[in-house]
Amino acid sequence: MSLSDKINTGLKESMKSKDKGRLQALRAIKSALLLAKTDGSGEELTEADEIKLLQKLVKQRRDSAEIYKSQKRDDLYVQEVMEADTIAEFLPEQMGEKELKAAIEKIISDTGASSMKDMGKVMGIASKQFAGKADGKSISIMVKSLLASSQV
Repeated sequence: MSLSDKINTGLKESMKSKDKGRLQALRAIKSALLLAKTDGSGEELTEADEIKLLQKLVKQRRDSAEIYKSQKRDDLYVQEVMEADTIAEFLPEQMGEKELKAAIEKIISDTGASSMKDMGKVMGIASKQFAGKADGKSISIMVKSLLASSQV
């Protein structure tokens, strides 16, 4: 089942159950997908493009939630977190910290990276390999810590 089909099914179920929060999040996904498909480039959206788009939507919601939390706007904070969680349901399962660490250690040993100078090389490979399975921030933090510890 394609992402669009899953979204449409979720929309129908949310309308029937009158779940306004979930409905709003699903409509946001559908809108973003539609805008990406009709951006004028004439290219079809690949599954990787859809995953990137969903990750972007989740990141936007989480960033907004942090802002609302710092401004003590709990009503908006709760809404943003709920939308982010709903959108994240359609992403592939995220890698655990141990699994990510082991995979990055393998990339570091394969590339022969030994210092922070090699971070770009490792990040390039890791970002492509873990697209949709881990967010860039957690990959970056893990690469930095592993390269810093290998310098000692």
